[in-house]
Amino acid sequence: MIRAADADSRAEEAVSIYDTTLRDGAQGENVHFSLSDKLRITRKLDEVGISYIEGGWPGSNPKDLAFFREVAHLPLRTSRIVAFGSTRRAGTAVEEDPQILMLLDADTQAVAVFGKTWLLHVREILRATAAENLAMIQETVAFFKQRGKEVIYDAEHAFDGYREDPGYALETLAAAAEAGADWVVLCDTNGGSLPKQVAELTALARQKIGCRIGIHTHNDGELAVANALAAVEAGATQVQGTINGYGERTGNCNLISTIANLELKLGKRALPAGSLSRLRELSYFVDETANLAPNPRAPFVGRCAFAHKGGTHVNAIGKLCRSYEHIEPEAVGNRRRILVGELSGRSNIVIKARELGLTLREDDERTRGVLQQIKEMEGRGYEFEAADASFELLLRRRLLPYPPFFDLVEYHVSIRRFPAKKYEVSEATVKLSVQGEPVYTVAEGDGPIHALDQALRGGLERFYPDLARVRLRDYKVRILSPEGGAAAATRVLVESSDGVRSWTTVGVSTNIVEASWEALVDSIEYWMLRSERCAGAGMPQARSEAASPP
Repeated sequence: MIRAADADSRAEEAVSIYDTTLRDGAQGENVHFSLSDKLRITRKLDEVGISYIEGGWPGSNPKDLAFFREVAHLPLRTSRIVAFGSTRRAGTAVEEDPQILMLLDADTQAVAVFGKTWLLHVREILRATAAENLAMIQETVAFFKQRGKEVIYDAEHAFDGYREDPGYALETLAAAAEAGADWVVLCDTNGGSLPKQVAELTALARQKIGCRIGIHTHNDGELAVANALAAVEAGATQVQGTINGYGERTGNCNLISTIANLELKLGKRALPAGSLSRLRELSYFVDETANLAPNPRAPFVGRCAFAHKGGTHVNAIGKLCRSYEHIEPEAVGNRRRILVGELSGRSNIVIKARELGLTLREDDERTRGVLQQIKEMEGRGYEFEAADASFELLLRRRLLPYPPFFDLVEYHVSIRRFPAKKYEVSEATVKLSVQGEPVYTVAEGDGPIHALDQALRGGLERFYPDLARVRLRDYKVRILSPEGGAAAATRVLVESSDGVRSWTTVGVSTNIVEASWEALVDSIEYWMLRSERCAGAGMPQARSEAASPP
């Protein structure tokens, strides 16, 4: 298993990370950033130690203009802000091109300008000559260099252009280098190149043009990260991409995966010491800011990245983690997760029990019993890998039985609809026995499940006031046997939170109200069991003592 410290000890030349989440990433479908969002992400990228942050195209929209005004007041420590634009227009003097002047007015230390490498674009899109395109590149780069800017030249469609006309493609790269570009970045703009092709042109460009080389890849062939790594191995020392791979079409090079691979696999320094363990934090922060759900299967940082379910795998993990893990999860800020389900073995139960402070042996009959119960319940539709809280309750009920917090006497749910008044209300009544005292509660809700939840909480909060902090965050329903029609088995997953932590519980029944009730009761019971605040009520708490085999 590779450790971050091992990579640091053999680190070679550093690779500069260039983030374009705020510009190229924002071109992805359903990705939207407000001005405040862009500034928040900029601060986070700077905290983590990203070398370059591309803030946007000043000539494209008012928000980007406002960003460059505001970002100038941020006390950034490690990142250099970059304004993005294009080479001058064909037939226009560089000093008179409005978008060039707006790029200059952004007042950043560095500018990135893209130009054409592919003759198809020169002739059919720009409607310019090959010679004019070379002049556009050279004059634009020179214009910004004369004004003291660091210039990053993005060679758009570099690989397509090279495949069609290698000589002309290299001429465009040389034009930028000779005009003083600090970086020439090879762009796989259509995302269709293969690692071998990327490595070939990168090595050739590094040899021919005498300028630092960067790489900018798109993910249309699902090779953006592989292509970026191939370029680095061929001599590129800057990688452009976006956090979580946001971007147009299928997205850009995912910087989260790229940084992890650079540092842990190639021994290249991409972030300041200590920042690699913040990758997961960065990934989730950007998803949250973009109001997008994190990808649970994202390499390195996703919830599933180090999740183990199969009994054989878990048995091996319990003996030697690197037997089924390519890195230590903590190196990138993640953690190992052991799942339980119908494919589990006894090792899954033993390790999960250990996480809860409970001691079990694989040859313990109770371990066999828990495993058999889980397999039987999953056969009926339960899913414990997505409902850790329900699994913990199951385990504790078998190993450390505790008195109930409350007992259900009965519940009733009704829906009244008044079409003439366009009015509908759901009402639930719940009868409980709490600490030997009868409790009767009635509540209304937006639907039958909401009403039932409100009535249950209303009856319990007099005894457990802090329960008011617990809120339902998500409610998912899945029909398990569609062929059953209205009598189909239904699985309900409920995610709850007390503002500090969150947990998920599961219920299954042919009656959706019953399945929901089961998940709701588990959710509340789990919070009570884990909460120190229950101590004041004289009720059982989460127990830390081990449940040793007899």
